[in-house]
Amino acid sequence: MRLSFLGTGSTSAPPLYGCECAVCTEARAHPQMRRRPASVLIEAGDARLLIDAGLTDLAERFSAGDLPPVLLTHFHPDHVQGLFHLRWGVGKRIPVYCPPDSEGCADLYKNPGLLDFRPVRKFEAFHVGPMSVTPVPLIHSKVTLGYCIESGDSRIAYLTDTAGLPPKTEAFLRDWQPSALVIDCSYPPRATPSKSHNDVNLALAAIAAVRPQRAWLTHIGHELDAWLKDNRHTLPPQVFVARDGASVHDPRDILTE
Repeated sequence: MRLSFLGTGSTSAPPLYGCECAVCTEARAHPQMRRRPASVLIEAGDARLLIDAGLTDLAERFSAGDLPPVLLTHFHPDHVQGLFHLRWGVGKRIPVYCPPDSEGCADLYKNPGLLDFRPVRKFEAFHVGPMSVTPVPLIHSKVTLGYCIESGDSRIAYLTDTAGLPPKTEAFLRDWQPSALVIDCSYPPRATPSKSHNDVNLALAAIAAVRPQRAWLTHIGHELDAWLKDNRHTLPPQVFVARDGASVHDPRDILTE
């Protein structure tokens, strides 16, 4: 499987509106330092999956009829806002696998247009082409699922947004043994952790519990980017910081730009 990071940012990603910190200032001057809404593309052979749809330029990234099936982690706007630009298009319907959240986001459920919403159940696997996908529950302020994707001997777990891991999810992942773990890490270490997102301490604790071959931090805010400037060397050797546009040709490999 090939893993490509289309976006790696949280809602406080650089450049944050109105912020003049060094990280946000640098991101305004150098577009490659910007972080867009967290999203990944996973490919196995000719099959593809898009996880989350917070990017507002999906219609430009994918030609008509070429958008892959979508896995939604949850219905917060920064993870679904790109769908609003697609639903009134024409052509074949777009499969959107999602948590069983009856509230959805605004009127997407009521007026889906091209979007074919398909609620999934935690720990019940389904298939998209050669890929087996198992949803796992996460800890967030809205019903949220992570996704464990397997094809051949590669296993990728994508876990955002979350603050730690529920015990059953942690146990499943420990037994499943992902080749690659992509996990929410929105903040630098905090004395009082967030109830909805990982800081560095929570993310590293989850990685240590699951023991993947390699792990990547995503859903990153400007405060974490500032902390990383002086502290990146303190991360364990198998833990990497994801960056927009980076890809992994094999989940057991390191990122390539």
